[in-house]
Amino acid sequence: MEYVDFLLVGTGPTGLGAAFELLAHKPSSRIMLIDKAKVSSGGLRNDCKMNFTYPIGFPVDFWPRDLAEQYLERVTAVLKPDIMERKNVGAYSKRAQKIGVELLDVKQAHLGTDGGLQLINKLIKELEHKGVNVSLGETMLDLDPVKRIAKTDQRELQYKAILIAPGRGGFDFLRKLMTNIGIPFSDNSIDVGIRVETREIHYPIVKDYYDPKFLFPERVRTFCTNSRSAHVVKERYETGHGETYYSVNGHAWSAERPANGLVNFAILRSVEFTEPLASGQDFAEMLGLQAMLAGGGKPLMQRVGDFRMGKRSTRDGFNHDLFDFEPTLKDCTPGDISLVMPAKFLRSIWKALKLLDTIVPGVLHPSTIMYYPEIKLYANKPQFKDKRYFMAIDGVYLAGDGAGTSRGITAAWASGLRVADGMLKGEP
Repeated sequence: MEYVDFLLVGTGPTGLGAAFELLAHKPSSRIMLIDKAKVSSGGLRNDCKMNFTYPIGFPVDFWPRDLAEQYLERVTAVLKPDIMERKNVGAYSKRAQKIGVELLDVKQAHLGTDGGLQLINKLIKELEHKGVNVSLGETMLDLDPVKRIAKTDQRELQYKAILIAPGRGGFDFLRKLMTNIGIPFSDNSIDVGIRVETREIHYPIVKDYYDPKFLFPERVRTFCTNSRSAHVVKERYETGHGETYYSVNGHAWSAERPANGLVNFAILRSVEFTEPLASGQDFAEMLGLQAMLAGGGKPLMQRVGDFRMGKRSTRDGFNHDLFDFEPTLKDCTPGDISLVMPAKFLRSIWKALKLLDTIVPGVLHPSTIMYYPEIKLYANKPQFKDKRYFMAIDGVYLAGDGAGTSRGITAAWASGLRVADGMLKGEP
């Protein structure tokens, strides 16, 4: 059996943040990073869009402002972001205020998917050069918190302290693990919505503000805007019963890639469930499977022009001459999203889109595409024994998007720093 001082599960921003902090203070310690993916993954790999303004990405029940801003300074010192200029947004802000919408002023950096991959490779090589053992393609299976032994598909590892940060994709794994080892948790909230794709000329605000954050009534918001060389993609998820569904997402390449003149963004509604519904995860899986049923195993897409007329989009008419661009996600089924999206969610999101079209006229051009579903799973909320450092039980730390302590790269990295602080505090 191998022994390590610090075992970090997940090579996303949370795991990387913890690794660098532990290395800085305990350079002689045995640190191991493992990830089931064969390449380092997480938010840094997917578009690499970073927000450096509280509360974006920071769940307020874990992050009071003063604490978050202290950690943001530390994240900034490590990542050294090139903050993008925001300009000419005053007119948009005034229009938004008049109709009860808020446009947040957020400091942002964007590397793009290709730039994110370069950053990840640089960070991983730096860790390996300094003696950290990075094992990709290794899956954690189980944990004995009493003996402090983690079992993977390749070996057993004894540890002094372990961070489990599997990200959104590891949401179900973390839920099962917490159940198995007796960590109480709640799972009662999700974000559900659509991804909007249109031409940049119909959403010109992105020329001045890369990822504009609009907050609408009824807990609806814009999220993860991509432009210039932007594409919609689908991501594979598996239910607890082994069934597959897809959620859409968006990304963009860096300025080094040719522009395609398109923009995409998510518009999401946050929902918290009360009894008798216990699991947001189960509800999300049901929505995903319904969409797969209607889409023949693929996500759905619908032109705004068709939606407004109350008719489904069809494959024959989807790229009609009236529409001025083709979808970047080809593996998607034209249809009617109103058949599968809960009416309450759809009403809130459509109402928000009409408000957005008042603020940025043109976004609801008939050619605009709405993709469904986009589901964000970061609703695991463990009951921490030590909330300050995200320690669930002695020696076991849970953090990142999958554990509900963050909603994005910078807060995930900050979560890793907090865990490292806790691990170091427990050191002699």
